[in-house]
Amino acid sequence: MYLITNREIIKGAKGLKRFGKKPNSEGPNELRLMRVERSSRSWKVTEVADRLSTAAVRKLKQEFDLDIDETQPWFGSLQVACELFEQARDSGKSILFFVHGYNNDVEDVLTAAREIESLYDVIVVPFTWPANGGGKLSGAAAYLSDKADARASATALNRAVGKIRFYHSLLTEKRKGELRRRADRKFPDNRQAADAWFSRLLEKECPIRLSLLCHSMGNYLFKYTLKTSDNVTSKLVFDNICLVAADANNERHREWVGQLDTRKRVYVVINENDFALRASRRKPGDEQKARLGHYLRQLNSPNASYIDVTPAAGVGNEHSYFRGDAVESNEALKGLFQGLFTGEAMEDGLVYHADRNFYRLP
Repeated sequence: MYLITNREIIKGAKGLKRFGKKPNSEGPNELRLMRVERSSRSWKVTEVADRLSTAAVRKLKQEFDLDIDETQPWFGSLQVACELFEQARDSGKSILFFVHGYNNDVEDVLTAAREIESLYDVIVVPFTWPANGGGKLSGAAAYLSDKADARASATALNRAVGKIRFYHSLLTEKRKGELRRRADRKFPDNRQAADAWFSRLLEKECPIRLSLLCHSMGNYLFKYTLKTSDNVTSKLVFDNICLVAADANNERHREWVGQLDTRKRVYVVINENDFALRASRRKPGDEQKARLGHYLRQLNSPNASYIDVTPAAGVGNEHSYFRGDAVESNEALKGLFQGLFTGEAMEDGLVYHADRNFYRLP
């Protein structure tokens, strides 16, 4: 599994101890791409090579038919992007980028990511930020410390999304151009028919889907990427954006959620009884208003589909109800998240409550 991080990387440390509890020493905007493998007893962590050799770039250019200049500097992220693209193409799996929430160390993040992969048969790439509950701090102080780290990590996440967008375009643009020309040749005098045929060809021959899961305070971090200069997160990058158990204000959320663009949907998933979000609302500070992830009023962003899972069997007061007992015991709930995480539009299988603008499982 690969992960993207703006945490400090501790030289000489072994396994997951290589990931520190603070932002990168070169600044919170610095990104590192790491390969993490689990053996029977321990974790093996390898930092992806910074600079690729000209020979390595030339090989990737030929293998993936890339429109690049191999004499220019290219980095290990190109090789990882090609590897993930090939894995997704050959396996038919979707790629899910995962931004975790409050008070998660790297082992927590990897445990969740591996469970998501197992449950939904997707390729998970986590973005992990220094969310450790404030170190020795506890309670409200730890929560507010993580909120500060989330805000400081916004530019790093925005840069990561920018990389995703760039490499996805690089790996698909040439093939999309060929398919566009095929469609135009088939229907030279009918632009509407050519567009429809092009869409079918894309679905068949470029089937790789990219989606984003933001959980809990990861939504607060994601919200702040929209305030960065030259933000990428409001642009067309993902098939679905899934804002689950969002620890961000419900009030005026349409101002940032409304900026998001996707190929399919922006989903906001809500559990009114979410114990963690109820607890966060009791924290001190002016920002602790009703949270988007547990409040069924003012659901008013025009581009969002709101899904209320409160009455779904097994959800109860859970906060991470896309994994664990909730989905293990409820096949319909699991099927919902299966579709959300693999870039599907899911509204047709749900019941719409027009009076409050949300969907529920039947």
